[in-house]
Amino acid sequence: MTMRWVSMVVSGNKVIVVDAEMVDSGPLVLQADVTWTLQSGDRPAAYNVLRQQCADYLRENKIAKALVNESAASRTAVKVSHFHSAELRGVVQAAAASVCEVKTIAKGTLSRTFGDRKVDEYAKDEEFWDEHFDGGNLRAGSRTAAIMLLAERV
Repeated sequence: MTMRWVSMVVSGNKVIVVDAEMVDSGPLVLQADVTWTLQSGDRPAAYNVLRQQCADYLRENKIAKALVNESAASRTAVKVSHFHSAELRGVVQAAAASVCEVKTIAKGTLSRTFGDRKVDEYAKDEEFWDEHFDGGNLRAGSRTAAIMLLAERV
């Protein structure tokens, strides 16, 4: 039985979600590549809406595992936006954990442990994506999330 996993990259007020069938070998089968955006207005209420959206999606699609990007250390002064992203990342992690297994992954770790190139270099390589994903168009902005799925499968 083929399992479905999602990978979520949280940044700012949005969550990039890549959903794929995790086949044993060959290209992953893309099921969805979407972005969830935090509603404007009252942040706690908006977090609740996105929490429910995330949990519902994972439950309805029988997702077995969710991968979520970890916070990255800032080289500059930390701004309020960094804290808002971290809050939203926590909401997504908690929602996912209520439905399935969750693993967090740092982009820096991916660059050191997956393949022989950095994540950003893979993101620009169209042939790489054609070779590793079937079932639809993977948006260029979703490729960091997608590489998390590939790295975790290995």
